[in-house]
Amino acid sequence: MDTLNTLILVAAGCIAVALPLLAFAFTARPGVARQQTLRNLNRDIHATSVSDGPQVAGGTLTNLARSLTPLVAVRWLDTLLSRAGRPRAWPLERVIVMKLVLTAAGVGLGFFLAASNPNPRFFALAVGVAVVAWATPELLLYSRGQERRKIIQEKLPDSMDQLTIAVEAGLGFEAALAHVARHTEGPLSEELIRTLQDVQVGRPRRVAYADLAERTQVQDLGRFVRAINQAEINGISIGRVLASQAKEMRLKRRQRAEEKAMQIPVKVVFPLMLCILPALFIVILGPAAMNIIDMFSNL
Repeated sequence: MDTLNTLILVAAGCIAVALPLLAFAFTARPGVARQQTLRNLNRDIHATSVSDGPQVAGGTLTNLARSLTPLVAVRWLDTLLSRAGRPRAWPLERVIVMKLVLTAAGVGLGFFLAASNPNPRFFALAVGVAVVAWATPELLLYSRGQERRKIIQEKLPDSMDQLTIAVEAGLGFEAALAHVARHTEGPLSEELIRTLQDVQVGRPRRVAYADLAERTQVQDLGRFVRAINQAEINGISIGRVLASQAKEMRLKRRQRAEEKAMQIPVKVVFPLMLCILPALFIVILGPAAMNIIDMFSNL
């Protein structure tokens, strides 16, 4: 009984410690905008080794979370944040702290349940809750990145048409990109603006365009970037490349729409079999079955 009370007290203490840490993770902002600005200004000036990983700025709690998080996980989180558009409410420091806090809260809650009822299943539940809590930030960021990628893929053909018209009207390629970024909204406009900013601060154009394709993870945009780089190397007219790329993207968008339309009959089969057909059988065959039962019962 004393051991059970001790486990309950330990679990309650873990929860009591985790809740303030969780509140701090959602409310504290240790100079994120300033640190991000400094990193952008010092990019490619103070080169760091590959083993250092993304730089994480913050206080004692952030440093503790960073020390407890493997370097591979930090790099993966930074990649997911880049693909998700680096939301202002989700800086890298906060995500790392959230992983630690959610895991501590999950472990505390799981062991509290296990302490209230000592059963191997509850200990397994505690481990499962801790694993889910550890992976929750990655799942949220991955989901947001996938939604963002779909939005970019949908708007890319129209933006390519605007870009082609702007170049044919006499604008340079970068000026046309700025024109498209100003007159569109959404993730694609944000990515184009970031790419132009990278070029303006001295980043090579090919590297900036390659980073654009890497951040978005859109195949059509990746092919467009490779075509632009090849055209710049070989001296091919940008207008011809843009026209062919816009035509190809419109064709691919129509093919994707046709593919989704062809998938509709297959997707309808399962709701039809599970929901509609049983109700039809009950309505159509139900009265006949009742008449047959009445007839045999009167014999």
